[in-house]
Amino acid sequence: MASFSIEDFVGNGVLKELLPKLLEEGWDDVPTLKIMNSEDMDAINMTQHQKDALEIRTYLHDRALIQYGDRLEASKKCLPELLNLSTEDLSSQFGMKRGHIARFTDRINPCTDPLPKSYGLTARKIRGTPSKNNSIYKNFASVNSNKMQSTAKSFRRSSTNNDRTLEESLADFKIKDGYVFKGIVAAGPAEPRACGCVQPPAVVVNVAPYSAIENISIQKLTPEYKIGMERLVKSKTPPMKASELWQDKPAVLLCIRRPGCIMCRAEAHQLYAKKPIFDALGVQLFAVLHEHRESEVKDFWPRYWGGVVAFDRGMGFFKALGGGKLLKDKFLSGFVFNPRAIANYKRAKAMGIDQNFKGEGEIKGGLFIVGRGGTGIAYQFIERNFGDWAPVAEVIEICARLQNHQQDHEASSKSPQEHE
Repeated sequence: MASFSIEDFVGNGVLKELLPKLLEEGWDDVPTLKIMNSEDMDAINMTQHQKDALEIRTYLHDRALIQYGDRLEASKKCLPELLNLSTEDLSSQFGMKRGHIARFTDRINPCTDPLPKSYGLTARKIRGTPSKNNSIYKNFASVNSNKMQSTAKSFRRSSTNNDRTLEESLADFKIKDGYVFKGIVAAGPAEPRACGCVQPPAVVVNVAPYSAIENISIQKLTPEYKIGMERLVKSKTPPMKASELWQDKPAVLLCIRRPGCIMCRAEAHQLYAKKPIFDALGVQLFAVLHEHRESEVKDFWPRYWGGVVAFDRGMGFFKALGGGKLLKDKFLSGFVFNPRAIANYKRAKAMGIDQNFKGEGEIKGGLFIVGRGGTGIAYQFIERNFGDWAPVAEVIEICARLQNHQQDHEASSKSPQEHE
């Protein structure tokens, strides 16, 4: 799986000399850099070779083939020319393995679920029909979401001819008509194990009370990744209340079962790849660990996750997911005899992700979406089976509703003079 380290992304090619400029202009993480359009490239005076290099590396990154970036870029061919090369040419000229050639020439199915190519950064305002109910929970439990309207500027990549607005790009991740919304508390299916001889663990059906998470003591292990940043926080940061994380902005908290787990790494990678969308929605991304092994954090960040990594020593978030107690499962009953977990493993394996078996791996994780300030938990997902992911489309949908709710609240609190 391709790394989220921007130094790994640009390699030793022509983009390397642009790093100071990219940092200055705010193109300082890989998901954001990958959505540059031709106008953005012209604004920082990129040469045609640099534009071609960015297009090639974006394509390779989506297919976990970034190791060929320097060689393909050095050919000075553009991406369409490279894609038209024969299997023999790709193998002889660039040393590409046959399995990798199949992945490279497959233009439809990348290893990751890429962002819509025309997703924009500028003028990102998303508005919805005002809510008729001030309850955050009832508002989010509604099945049919409001249409999001955007004043965002549309644009196109140099390799495409389609212009699409932010609304249309976000529609790729929106809940479609007929989708059965999982509700505020969601979990994977409870499929029978070992021909029904082993029962899956029970999960809570009610959202955790806000009081269960607001005073959890956490410690930041990494900052949000940017170009040239140190791999870990050098000085040990003092513990802080979890509520400080979402004091000013809503937050998505991904509770990681084990950072060396192939399925946990895959989920983190897929979620962080959508960072520009969460940025547009004003939502922060955090990964929460219940065990601190420095070597594991170094392997995990920023390769699989470029957001802040926090340590929950008391496992408060993990207990909240289990209704006050840790949700655990054994390897034999939870994985070997569980077809759903095996399918999750195969899905992660297909993404080309490395793994190790260091650390405690029986404590289940999950995901929280928490509103700004003390507004409460908008959504929680429980890892019932090893490797269950919160559906990305559902997470983005909830975050969009959260933003709409906040805008409605701000609009209703304005004085009549302010509305004029």
